[in-house]
Amino acid sequence: MNAIDNTDKDFIHSLAKGLAVLRVFSREHPALTLSEVARETQLTRAGARRVLRTLEALGYVACDGRRFSLTPRILELGYSYVSSRHWLGIARPYLQDLRDQIGEHVSVAVLDGTDVVYVAQYPIDRVVSVRLEIGMRRPAYCTAMGRVLLAQLPPDAARLRLEQSDLRKLNSRTETDIDLLLAEIAKAGTAGHAVIDQEIEDGLIAVAVPLADRNGGILAAINVCGHASQVSLQHLQQVCLPAMRVAAARIAQALP
Repeated sequence: MNAIDNTDKDFIHSLAKGLAVLRVFSREHPALTLSEVARETQLTRAGARRVLRTLEALGYVACDGRRFSLTPRILELGYSYVSSRHWLGIARPYLQDLRDQIGEHVSVAVLDGTDVVYVAQYPIDRVVSVRLEIGMRRPAYCTAMGRVLLAQLPPDAARLRLEQSDLRKLNSRTETDIDLLLAEIAKAGTAGHAVIDQEIEDGLIAVAVPLADRNGGILAAINVCGHASQVSLQHLQQVCLPAMRVAAARIAQALP
């Protein structure tokens, strides 16, 4: 994530604490005690209690007497983002057609700091071993979507994003050398697509293309992924990629 300048005179520390508390809830931790929230956010118990009670009063958090959890009202915050991106609605039928044509899971993601964030999903009917959800974040440096989107930045800006990233070996295939990553990003920019072969997790392969508006401004990346036991890299590159390019071009033409 981008570095936060909390010395800015306009920085509202109480708001930052509230958002930090909201972010500690997850699939792995859907309900937390006051002590757990305080520990995860590095707030005092008193500070964490004030934030939680405020969020409870606003309807974003519920408490069963001991443990706190998010309420469905929290979805309003994410929906505001999605509904404000009119291009997602225009792109939807084209991406659904793409999914039906290739028979693979289609995703859309945007670049946020050093991560990509999924903003749309078009799953297939068959059971897949890859878990992808709207709002999920993945590191940009080792994902096909991330490399496609980083390729749209000036080289110095792309390098800065990599320097700010937590470059870790997620498995034996993960590339963490900045110069080699920049070469892959440049390659993605020249080719107009990126391919990942099990760099983010074992078995996960993916191909991504940029999604642009009518004027060529990059909005997001379209991604098709699967498990190596269910789909091959050859299929992604020879069947899925051409169809993805056509879908991206059709969406660009459909946008105002």
